[in-house]
Amino acid sequence: MQLKKLTLSDLRDELVGINSVVPLLDGTEQRYIFLDNAASTPTFRSVLKCVEEFMPWYSGVHRGTGYKSLVSTELYDHAHDIIGKFVGADLSTNTVILIKNSTEAINKLANRLELEKDNVVITTIMEHHSNDLPWRKYCKVIHIDVDDVGRLRLDDLRNALKTHKEKVKLIAVTGASNITGICNPVHEIAKWAHEAGTKIFVDAAQLAPHRAINILPDNDPAHIDFLAFSAHKMYAPFGTGVLIGQRKFFEHGLPDAVGGGVVTAVSLDEVYWSTPPDKDEAGSPNVVGAIALAKSILMLEEVGMNNISQHETDLLEYAYEKLMKIPKVKLFGPLDDFKNKVGVITFNIEGMHNALVAAIFGAEGGIGLRNGCFCAHPYVKRMLGISSEEDRRLTAEMVAGNKQNIPGLVRASLGCYNNEEDLDLFIDMLKSIAAGKFKGDYVMNPTTGTYYAKGYKPDLAKCFALDKSILPRIERYPSEAS
Repeated sequence: MQLKKLTLSDLRDELVGINSVVPLLDGTEQRYIFLDNAASTPTFRSVLKCVEEFMPWYSGVHRGTGYKSLVSTELYDHAHDIIGKFVGADLSTNTVILIKNSTEAINKLANRLELEKDNVVITTIMEHHSNDLPWRKYCKVIHIDVDDVGRLRLDDLRNALKTHKEKVKLIAVTGASNITGICNPVHEIAKWAHEAGTKIFVDAAQLAPHRAINILPDNDPAHIDFLAFSAHKMYAPFGTGVLIGQRKFFEHGLPDAVGGGVVTAVSLDEVYWSTPPDKDEAGSPNVVGAIALAKSILMLEEVGMNNISQHETDLLEYAYEKLMKIPKVKLFGPLDDFKNKVGVITFNIEGMHNALVAAIFGAEGGIGLRNGCFCAHPYVKRMLGISSEEDRRLTAEMVAGNKQNIPGLVRASLGCYNNEEDLDLFIDMLKSIAAGKFKGDYVMNPTTGTYYAKGYKPDLAKCFALDKSILPRIERYPSEAS
């Protein structure tokens, strides 16, 4: 009997927690609407089932001779292959390295590039801090600016390549922004990098869950040399990250973390390193996380990444038609090109702090959003038009421990399972908040810059607690007397 092929509509039913109900400030309950997928996604039922079915066979991988170790090793190594094929990697010449997350992947690459102080890495102000700060540790970093909509100034990037041609060791660019959702033309940028004799790294943490990726053959001028993404944004939140790059690059040089698993032989005088990926996967690996990510990828591939991206585009078109009509709401990013934008909706409400808006969504609407600078401070400040002088003042306040005036945006981010009903509830709530129709008494915690509604906080005993004696960190929430 032929099994039914997984479809896009199946993914919603597959989601763990899709029908979770949460309490609201007024004492009623609401089905939770999760619109914070750009931070971390929930998991699929089939992924969770896969993990549960594997656990009886879980064992230490590599070098174990027991039956369970042999099973775990085969599955762990096969997971590498599934992950590599997902992005079109030629596994005869490229390696898939599994670590904790994209941040660790980028730090690993920065360590392995053997950068020197006079070397140059070209990146952009669009980047998540994880694709900026690791490069700053080692060399000069040039940040390419964006236009007022948030799109990368590609001419400036090409000019920077020409100006610093002899010193540029890498172009590091996001595949899709976690702020505006803008997708960068990474293959075109790859051509420019290779013409200039350098390489390209693509941070695909926000791209991989939403779009088909093909790093292309090694000899293709548009080939992506290095790529990273995270399982926790791909419906497999079990602590795995991915770094993919040419095997010959990782064969040379010293691994950034050393210890068990990275060596072929060790004496008191000499060390002989293993071959990739083992050389860069120090210690006992996250076998469960690797298998979870591989299963999630297989599910996404069965549905089809192009079907997922079209669904997302349709949702954005549906939402923005309504959003652009709401008074006092300012939208950020492109409003006319949704095919080159992943499912991120960023906005502010005139006269309201971004943290207050997000808090009202949660307490009175049962809608999970996110607010702030999203680990991309320079980009958010650029989108808000904050001057250098104002930036210095705000920075001084924050460093001093006062975050009352911290700038930011509010973000709703879509997953493949979200639908028009979710968006309707989000849009209706946004209309109410913009019109001043909210009921709670909200207090800001100045040390965190977050707002809380008086009388509203999680009841861990009714949700999940590791220990029955666990209590919330009460300093997070305002007292009734405040």
